[in-house]
Amino acid sequence: MTDVSRLSINQETIKQWSLPELTEGCVKAGIDKVGLWRGPVQEYGVERTAQLLKDAGLTVTSLCRGGFFTALDPAERARALDDNRAAIDEAAALSTDTLVLVSGGLPPGSRDLHGARERIAEALAELGPYAQERGVRLAIEPLHPMFASDRCVVSTLSQALDIAEHFPAEQVGVVVDTYHIWWDDQAAAQIARAGEGGRIHSFQLADWITPLPAGVLVGRGQLGDGSIDFRAFREMVEATGFDGPIEVEIFNEDLWARDGAEVLAEVAARYVEHAC
Repeated sequence: MTDVSRLSINQETIKQWSLPELTEGCVKAGIDKVGLWRGPVQEYGVERTAQLLKDAGLTVTSLCRGGFFTALDPAERARALDDNRAAIDEAAALSTDTLVLVSGGLPPGSRDLHGARERIAEALAELGPYAQERGVRLAIEPLHPMFASDRCVVSTLSQALDIAEHFPAEQVGVVVDTYHIWWDDQAAAQIARAGEGGRIHSFQLADWITPLPAGVLVGRGQLGDGSIDFRAFREMVEATGFDGPIEVEIFNEDLWARDGAEVLAEVAARYVEHAC
């Protein structure tokens, strides 16, 4: 099978490329979907990015990231809500229906995981209707438990769904990211739960490699280099009826040091080999 029609290239996978280079490279490779990050988009210009991709015929499958809802200080929480409204507006301008949320870690000095998760739900109660009015879905991404203290107190699909299910599915769903949930023996059941509720808003692939690099944030592996059975995850996700884009999002300094076109070709080949 050589079909890459559902493959989306996340911008961070080929971080060394500018937005115009990413656009040109994807067009040349016959890939018509990309996932974007707010920083590079803001630097290039939101409207300018939207026009660039529209002219090239590329679809934006997700924008990353919103979130960081767990602060205790009211002023800090208000700033986070304002920033998320801006992120929603940016997603709408880019014509993507999915804003990925990294929910935030424990505030300094706190050990209250339950309270932090409650504040995430409180923020989503404000942001969900705002997003829905603009045609944007909020997608809670559970991160591996090693990130719970400083980046994301939502560590499993079960925890993400426990929050998301307080809201309509057209407002809040989840990200199924293999890198973060491959270890969880409840992943299959929770993928089925998410699919039944129409809450799989994004499906992302990256491999788990060991030993972990010193900088774990950039420790994701190229598909096939690690421990994850991508075909099994694709089959689980598709069994729910999901037929949307499959986004490859790899943070890896070795990939970033290589020629971008070479990396893109390798990603597409590995996707076909290991996920199709």
